[in-house]
Amino acid sequence: MTLQQREKLVVIIGPTAVGKTQLSLDLAQQFNGEIISGDSMQVYRGMDIGTAKAEPAELALVPHHLIDIKNPDEEYSVALFQESATRLITEINQRERLPFIVGGTGLYIESVTHRFQFSQAAQDPELRERLQRLADAEGVEALHARLADVDPITAQRLHPNDVKRVIRALEIYESTGYKMSDFQLRAQHSPYDLVMIGLTMERAVLYERINRRVELMIEAGLVEEVRGLLDKGYDASMVSMQGLGYKELIPYLYGEITLEKAINDIQQRTRHFAKRQLSWFRRIPEVQWFDMTDPAGQAKSVETIKQILAGKFQQLPNI
Repeated sequence: MTLQQREKLVVIIGPTAVGKTQLSLDLAQQFNGEIISGDSMQVYRGMDIGTAKAEPAELALVPHHLIDIKNPDEEYSVALFQESATRLITEINQRERLPFIVGGTGLYIESVTHRFQFSQAAQDPELRERLQRLADAEGVEALHARLADVDPITAQRLHPNDVKRVIRALEIYESTGYKMSDFQLRAQHSPYDLVMIGLTMERAVLYERINRRVELMIEAGLVEEVRGLLDKGYDASMVSMQGLGYKELIPYLYGEITLEKAINDIQQRTRHFAKRQLSWFRRIPEVQWFDMTDPAGQAKSVETIKQILAGKFQQLPNI
C-alpha cells in the first residue's frame, strides 16, 4: 500500500494534566477533525469528573467517539478499543475528515497505531470461576504470583488488584499454552499515514498542575460522583472503580480515612501515573515532542504542530 493510500491519523499523547484536551479541540476544529478518546476510563458513563472528560460544550465543538459507551460494571479491554478505534479511523477517513486519537492510555493507543495482535482465546467460565475462588481464598497477591510464574512480562504490567485482567491472562495461558505477552506483537511500522504529537512539561510544573486539578475535581463534586456510583451498586471490586480518584475516595466514604488523606493519595498516585505515562510514550520513536511548560513556548509549539499537520496532509487549517 502506498503512502497516498494509507489512512490518515493524528495522535496526541502525553501525561495527565499536560493540556491534551484543549490542543485537540483547537486542532480538530481547524483541520476538519473528529476525536477518538484514547482513555481507558472515559468509556464509562457517570464517571465524568474523575476521568477529566471534556465539558458538554467542548464535546459539542467537534464529533467525539468512545466516550460514555459502557456502564461501570461492563467489561472493556484494549482489544475492544483496538477494534472500535480501527473501525472509526476508517469511517472518519471515508468522510474525508481527519481522525485524532487523544489520550494517555499508552497500551490502548499503541495497540492501534502499531497493530498489536491480541489473543482470541475463547473464554472459559469454569476456569475463571476457579481462579476467582483462588483469589478469594488466598488473596490477589497469590493469583498475581501465579501469573508471574508463567508470564512475568504481563504480570509486571498488571497490578495485583486488577484481578479481572490477571485472570484473563491466566485463562489465555491455561487455554492455549501461550502467554498473553506472546500475542501482543507490535508492528515495526505503523500502517497509518501517522503524525504522533507528544506533549511534555517540566516535572515541577506538571506536578503542580496535577495537584491543582485534583483540588478542582473535589470542588466540582468528585466525592458526590463516587458516592452516587456506590449508591448504584458499583463497588471497589470493579475495574472501573479502580481508576484514579475513585479508588482513593471509597475508603473515605466508608469512614476509613480522612478526606485530606484521600486527596493526598489521589495527588500522589496521579503524579506517579504521569511518570509511568511518560516512560511508556518515550519508547515510541515516531513521537514528535513539544514542551508546554511556559505560555510563550506553548504558543510556538502549537503553531509548529499546525504547520506539521498542514504539510503532512497537504491541507490548510480551517481559519
